[in-house]
Amino acid sequence: MNNQDIAFKVVNLYAGYGNISVLKGVSLDVNYGEIVAIIGANGAGKTTLMKVLSGIHNQTSRGQTSGDIFFQGQNINNYDAPTRVESGIVLVPEGRKIFPKLTVLENLEIGAFTIKDKNQVKYDIEKNCELFPILKERLSQLGGTLSGGEQQMLAIARALMSRPKILLMDEPSMGVAPKIVIRIFDTIKELNKQGLTVLLVEQNASKALELADRAFVLELGEIVLSGEGKSLLSDPRIQDAYLGEI
Repeated sequence: MNNQDIAFKVVNLYAGYGNISVLKGVSLDVNYGEIVAIIGANGAGKTTLMKVLSGIHNQTSRGQTSGDIFFQGQNINNYDAPTRVESGIVLVPEGRKIFPKLTVLENLEIGAFTIKDKNQVKYDIEKNCELFPILKERLSQLGGTLSGGEQQMLAIARALMSRPKILLMDEPSMGVAPKIVIRIFDTIKELNKQGLTVLLVEQNASKALELADRAFVLELGEIVLSGEGKSLLSDPRIQDAYLGEI
């Protein structure tokens, strides 16, 4: 694999909140067309990593960061969150973070803030309603009245409205019924088949590793293991640490 295959690259990334260090020299890469998973226990630093990669961390905390983030060969350290979205880096945040007092349609329209062509926005709304048919039935319904699974579908569809080149997904199965989890992971797989690059943070290690081309294991802010998803799935160290209760 050469550098031209790399869509997203993180080099020696440190981050924290005030005097608390969370990420301690994280390095990883994501190739074009891959699904790459990051697994780890609570408190490992997974969500902080996603916030830094999406540009949210520096805007919402006083924590200091260092290291380098490259996207399509360009250093994006100085890109704020909106600029990263415009460049194609889009986050589906932990806990969904939809706008509960806005309708499903309004949530989708907000997701398209980078798109100026109204016809394109309309087309993308229809396309995402085909991806998640339940949303078409709920377009006029307030986001906060949706079930947890429906809200997760809305969060993914809202992110897709920005036409991402890489989709960052933080715990998409959290708080979602098992039947809907299967649907969401099938959707991720389908989007990837269509060419979308995905970086997935997921506590359901079994599901994540089954889906991922490659994966990284994050422990206490450091990458301690990496490899092909299915290889890690059968690794005794992963089975003992992460798969025992699944």
